[in-house]
Amino acid sequence: MNKVHFLDWGLIDYKEAWDKQEEFFKEKVDQKFSNRNLPDDEQIQIQHHLIFCEHPHVYTLGKSGSVENLLVDDEQLKQLEATYYPINRGGDITYHGPGQIVGYPVLDLDQFFTDIHKYLRLLEEAVIITLAEYGIKGERFEGFTGVWLDADDKLKARKICAMGVRCSRWITMHGFAFNINTNLDYFKNIVPCGIDDKQVTSLQKELGHEVDFEEAKNKLKKNIALIFEMELLEN
Repeated sequence: MNKVHFLDWGLIDYKEAWDKQEEFFKEKVDQKFSNRNLPDDEQIQIQHHLIFCEHPHVYTLGKSGSVENLLVDDEQLKQLEATYYPINRGGDITYHGPGQIVGYPVLDLDQFFTDIHKYLRLLEEAVIITLAEYGIKGERFEGFTGVWLDADDKLKARKICAMGVRCSRWITMHGFAFNINTNLDYFKNIVPCGIDDKQVTSLQKELGHEVDFEEAKNKLKKNIALIFEMELLEN
């Protein structure tokens, strides 16, 4: 069972969190290169991290996305007290904000399994199991990543958790955004994930009341550890 350091950064500026992720990412990639030149008994074990946080209002655009899916200009962003970053993950545009669990697993998949599709499916499964604990049926939507509700009804299908990752040398970064008590109005300023005919929802909206945020984080953290067979180390 892989030991994974769990970090809760709380509410943190997106760029600050991105820079810290990049430091972890580079450190792990560099260590893998160094290990290649060392005997097995001298190689340094690469540390894994699972990071939870929230961000102030921010829109991020993945490498395969289109800036046209951001529907506001710089002045409107200021009025919304939001920022915007084109970033180096997969996927299109999404929104992060308070009341949303943003998860950044920085893992060496060589120590788990070398299959990025399996990695995404297991992240989705952890969210699906968490939703089930609230009596909500989370599902996958064929052709799309993330977790959806009513995925078999194209008119009702709505996304509750978005995903976009980066993986190099089997080291991961970026991750998922799970809407708990999220202000969904901010999604009106983008074409979420580049999909213009599907809605976005939150746990709060589906349940009809505000959710205990710490409880939701603890449930999700437990389920990620279970699905990935991790031993979480609290730092």
